[in-house]
Amino acid sequence: MENNLSISRRSLIQHIALATIGIGLPKFNFGIEENTLSPFYLPPQPPLQPGPGGIDIRTWVKSAQTNRQFSCVETAVAARKMGPTPHIHKDLDELMLVLEGTATVIVNGKVDEIQTGGWHFRPRNMEHTFWNSSEKPLRFIDMYFNQNFEDFLEELFHQIFPEMMRKHLSPADPQIAKRLKNLDQRFGVTTFPEKRQPIIDKYGLIG
Repeated sequence: MENNLSISRRSLIQHIALATIGIGLPKFNFGIEENTLSPFYLPPQPPLQPGPGGIDIRTWVKSAQTNRQFSCVETAVAARKMGPTPHIHKDLDELMLVLEGTATVIVNGKVDEIQTGGWHFRPRNMEHTFWNSSEKPLRFIDMYFNQNFEDFLEELFHQIFPEMMRKHLSPADPQIAKRLKNLDQRFGVTTFPEKRQPIIDKYGLIG
């Protein structure tokens, strides 16, 4: 009798659990509709080189391919080269994977060295930058979530910077300064230009 009662209770619990699955629990689709994404393949490419400016980027996955959930770029940095001006992202979270060399990253004053194969996560609203303090090239993949930040970088590295080099302009040029300010505003980036040179001086970097 007790054994049959135990089996009945167990059966009841199992039926309740099975009825609950997919009905009573919330469904998570991470903000995308079913069947809106398509598979894609990206063939291998030769390793990216830093280029004449000492740093360059190459987009691998565009946010348009993932319904704005994810994008990533490859970045190459020459030896002893300083990265971007210290800055904050309002809406962007970043994840770095170092492919070659060692990246030095500072977040809210804390400095870490990310060696080949290492990962580093930088949440939004934290002041940060990176540089290559070694005598060897640095390459890494930067991954972006929920913002098309690859468009920011492509405009900066493949439009604004080349024009500056062709016309021998500096960031202080009124037209360039206006474009940079507009770019920052569109992507929710706040920069701290006064903090860049002290890093260059402290670590003996190339600006």
